[in-house]
Amino acid sequence: KVLILFFLIFNNSSKIIFFGILITGTLISISANSWLGAWIGLEINLLAFIPLIRDNKLISTEASLKYFLTQALASSVFLFAVILFMLNSRKRNSNYFIEIIIFSSLLLKRGSAPFHFWFPNVIEGLSWLNALILITWQKIAPLILISYVIFKPLIIISIILSGLIGALGGLNQTSLRKLIAYSSINHLGWILA
Repeated sequence: KVLILFFLIFNNSSKIIFFGILITGTLISISANSWLGAWIGLEINLLAFIPLIRDNKLISTEASLKYFLTQALASSVFLFAVILFMLNSRKRNSNYFIEIIIFSSLLLKRGSAPFHFWFPNVIEGLSWLNALILITWQKIAPLILISYVIFKPLIIISIILSGLIGALGGLNQTSLRKLIAYSSINHLGWILA
């Protein structure tokens, strides 16, 4: 029955494979023993979601390009911070700068404020099913990784800004997708709290 449901939702067998890889990437990321393994899981997740977004419409092509560029930036910053963390772990002293970089890159991957600039525009160009995946499943791995490295001053700033931007940004929206995007930003603040 589950397979029939997948075929009804995704009328293409390659989309079923990419959805399975998407789930696998998230599971790899949240069960990794190191930050490098978590990065690999996030990259598998990213590379599996891009073909699901891709459509023949111009607006979905633009959304997939914005999503890819933003996530690639966040992944490269995350990998840079992980390498710095691994080099610094030999010295056995904590470096708040590295924790801030890791935390900020994970906030960018989630679309939390103050790194929310890409999120409403990408949601606007997606189909309803892809928007559902983006506002739910794609946030699981970064949220769990954020729980490993909680930097209190930055998390308080992100909670306050996510609540304010999500609430105020959604007030004047005529597009239901953008309204849901701002609602998701607001809920991310509550989840962080």
